Amino acid sequence: MIRESATVTVNNTDTCLIVTINGDIDHHSARTIRERIDSELFFYRPPLLVLNLKNVDFMDSSGLGLILGRQSRAHELGCAFKVINCSPRTRKIFELAGLERIVDIVDTE
Repeated sequence: MIRESATVTVNNTDTCLIVTINGDIDHHSARTIRERIDSELFFYRPPLLVLNLKNVDFMDSSGLGLILGRQSRAHELGCAFKVINCSPRTRKIFELAGLERIVDIVDTE
């Protein structure tokens, strides 16, 4: 099966930078997503970085690394970090990896 490349939508408010990822996060898309998020994070320097995963149904270990890396980068810049709206499949991957013990994961926007 050929997977579509993921895209990123960014919405900046006074209180947070909301990054919505659309598509699958895998080895091929993780670098582009990471570069876009880091660019926006450095430009806006928000108090809170939110990754909205409502449109992500598949993620491999590159996706887990992407999320942990963005959390680390946000904290380096003094930003809080949250992941919201995980699909059931993505949530299961987080549970198996133990990510919910490290990352603040919220089910609603």
